[in-house]
Amino acid sequence: MFRELLSVSGVGASTSRIVLSSMSASHLRQVIATGDVISLQKVKGIGAKTAQRIVIDLQDKMKKGMVLTEINPSKQYNTESNEALSALLTLGFARASAEKAILQASKSLESNSKVEDLIKVALSHL
Repeated sequence: MFRELLSVSGVGASTSRIVLSSMSASHLRQVIATGDVISLQKVKGIGAKTAQRIVIDLQDKMKKGMVLTEINPSKQYNTESNEALSALLTLGFARASAEKAILQASKSLESNSKVEDLIKVALSHL
C-alpha cells in the first residue's frame, strides 16, 4: 500500500507513512475502493484534493484487488496474520510452512485473537 500511495501524484513518502499509520492497509483498501473521500480527509495532512486524487488514481486497483481476495480467500490475511507471518519468517521458518501454520492457527482461534496468541498456536503447528 505504501508503494501504491507513492504512485499518486502529490503524495510523498511522509504522507504515505502518515496515512498508513492512521489506518490499517486493509481499511485503506476498503476506503479507496468505496470512494470514501471523507475518511481519507480525516487523516492529518490530507485535504480534499489529495483525498480525491488518491481515490481516483487507486480505486480501480483496489477494486481489482478486492475481487481477487474474494475469489481466493486463502491468501487473504488480516493484519494480525500478516504480523504473525512476519514474525515466523524472521524466526527462519519457510514461507509456505509458516502460512500453513498461521492458517491452521487462525481456524482454531477466535477471529479477534491477539498476534501473540496466533504466533504461539502457529508455532505448535510447525
